[in-house]
Amino acid sequence: MATNIKATNMDLTPAIGDYVDKKNEAINKFVESGQDINIYVEVGKTTNHHKQGNYFKAEFDVTIDGEKFFTVSEKNDLYKAIDDSKDQMIKSIKNKKNRKNTLFKRGAISVKKMIKGISKRNPITSK
Repeated sequence: MATNIKATNMDLTPAIGDYVDKKNEAINKFVESGQDINIYVEVGKTTNHHKQGNYFKAEFDVTIDGEKFFTVSEKNDLYKAIDDSKDQMIKSIKNKKNRKNTLFKRGAISVKKMIKGISKRNPITSK
C-alpha cells in the first residue's frame, strides 16, 4: 500500500497526516489481501479568500489493481470533508465489489443450467 498526502493552500500538520492515515486504514479493510493499492489524498483550502469562513476540500484518488476510484468532498470543516470523502470511497469500492460478485454468480448459474440441459441460452452471447 502506497500513500501520498498533499496539502494545498495550507500546512500539512502531523495531526492531519495521522487522521488521513487512519482513514486510509479504514479504506484498506475493504480491499482483498494481495491486491496492489495506491492512495493519493489531497487536502486543503479551496480558496484563501472566502466570504463566509474557510471551505476545505478533501480528494481521495485510489487505484486498486488498475481500477481507479475518485471522490471529492467540500465542507466547512477539514475533518468532516475527509470523513465524507472516505465514506464515499468505501461506498464506491463496495458497490464495485458487489457488482462483480453478482455478475460472477449470474454467469455461474447460467452455465450450470446449460450443463444440466434446462436452458439452451448461451451466457456469452445472451441468445
